[in-house]
Amino acid sequence: MELQGNRQDMKLGWALLPLLVMIGVMLVAIVKLEQGPHIPLIVGTATASLVAWRHGYKWKDIEEMMYKGIRLALPAVVIIILIGLTIGAWIGGGVVATMIYFGLKIISPAYFLVTICLICAVVALSIGSSWSTMGTIGVAGMGIGLSMGIPAPMVAGAVISGAYFGDKMSPLSDTTNLAAGLTHTNLFVHIRHMLYTTIPGLIIALGVYWWLGTRFNDTATNPSDIVQTLGILEDSFVISPWLLLIPLAVIVLVTKKVPAIPALVVGIALGFLAQVVIQGGSLSDSVGALQSGYVIDTGNELVDNLFSRGGLDAMMYTVSMTIVAMTFGGILEYSGMLQSIMNQIVKLAKTAGSMIASTILAGIATNATCSEQYISIVVPARMFAGAYEKMGLHSKNLSRALEDGGTLTSVFIPWNTCGVFILGTLGVGAFEYAPYAVLNFVVPVISIIYAFTGFTIERITVLQAETQVEDQAAL
Repeated sequence: MELQGNRQDMKLGWALLPLLVMIGVMLVAIVKLEQGPHIPLIVGTATASLVAWRHGYKWKDIEEMMYKGIRLALPAVVIIILIGLTIGAWIGGGVVATMIYFGLKIISPAYFLVTICLICAVVALSIGSSWSTMGTIGVAGMGIGLSMGIPAPMVAGAVISGAYFGDKMSPLSDTTNLAAGLTHTNLFVHIRHMLYTTIPGLIIALGVYWWLGTRFNDTATNPSDIVQTLGILEDSFVISPWLLLIPLAVIVLVTKKVPAIPALVVGIALGFLAQVVIQGGSLSDSVGALQSGYVIDTGNELVDNLFSRGGLDAMMYTVSMTIVAMTFGGILEYSGMLQSIMNQIVKLAKTAGSMIASTILAGIATNATCSEQYISIVVPARMFAGAYEKMGLHSKNLSRALEDGGTLTSVFIPWNTCGVFILGTLGVGAFEYAPYAVLNFVVPVISIIYAFTGFTIERITVLQAETQVEDQAAL
C-alpha cells in the first residue's frame, strides 16, 4: 500500500526521539532491572508510532510499516526455527556428542581456540551462513571448549570470529550478495576488496586466540576431567564416526548450491532417524527433542547443561525478539526517520576518509537502533551510494564498508537479531563474548584506518562514475 505521510517533513529531532527513548529504557531494563530487551523495543515502537502519526501517517500506514519490517525478517525467523530443531535432533541423535568426543581426543587445549575459529571459518565459507555454522559446529565447539576448562565467552568469541569470517567472504552468503547487489558491484570484485581488511583481521584474531590458548595448555588442564566427560558421553550416547556423515551431508548439500532451508531439513531428518535407529530412542522422545529440546540427567552439571537444550520452544525467545525488533525498525525505515538521520551524517562527511568512516559508523548505529543486520546494509547503501559517486569513489569501497560496519558488528548488540540468536544458540550474552569476538571489532577499525590513510581506497573518474553501475553489473 502507498504510505500517505510526507517523508521530507521528518526533522532530525523528531527522528532521534524514538531512538533516545528506546536506548534510555533499554539501559534501565538491562542494567538496572536485569530484564530482556523486548519491552524497551516495544516502548520504542510505540514512541516511533506516535512520531509517525504526528507527521501525518495514518494508523493503517504505521501498521504497514511494522508488517514490512516483519516481512523482511521472515527468512531469518525460519532459519532460527530450523536451527532450534537441528540442535534438538543432533543432540538426541548423538551427532553433537560424537563431535565433542572426537574433538576432546584430537584437539589440544592450547590450540583449541585457534582450531575452532579456523574450522568455523572453513565451514561458513563453504555454506555461506554464520548462523548455520554457529548452530551446528559452534554448539559442538562450545562443548569441547567447556570440557577443556576454557571459559564460555572465549569459546563463543572464537566461534563467532570464524563463522563471520567465512560468512563475509563466501560467495554463497546472503549478506555478501546483498552488499554487492545494492551497490551494483560485481560479487567477486567485492569479495577481493574485502580481503584487504578481513584477512589482517583474521590473522590478528588467530594471534589473540593462540596467546589466550597458552593459558590452557596440557599441563593446565586436568586430564581426569576430560576422561570423566568422555566416559559420560560413552555411557549416554552411541558414539560412532558414522554420525559425522550427518553434518558432512548438510555441508555438501549447501556447497552444491542446495538452499539452506532444505539442506537443514535434511540434517534434521537424519538427526531424528539417528536418535530412533542408532541411539534407540522412542518416537515420542525423538519428537519431544524437536519440540522442547533434548533432556539428559547424568549427574554431571557440565554435561547436563550442555546437552539439555535445543528444540523449537527454546528458539521462541529469539523469534519474538526478532519480530519485536523488526516492528521498531520497520517504522524507523519506512516513516523516513532513519533517512533523516542518515542525511545528516552524509552532510558531515566531506572527505573520502570521513565518508567511509561514516558509512561504517552508520552500519553500527543501524544495528543498534533497528536491531537487524540486513537493515544495517540496506539503509546505508541507499543513503551513501550517490555521495560515493559524487566523490569519485569506486562502489566497491561502499560495499566493503557496508560489510565491515554492518555485517560484523551486529553481534555486539544484545537486542539485535544476531546477538539474540547467539545467546539462544551458544548460551553466551553479547557483553560477555564481545571482548573475544576479535575479528568482528578489529576489521571495522582496520577499515577506518584504511579510509583515512587512503590505503586500498580506489577512486574513479567522472566518466567512470557515470558508467560504474553498468560496467560492474556486466562483469
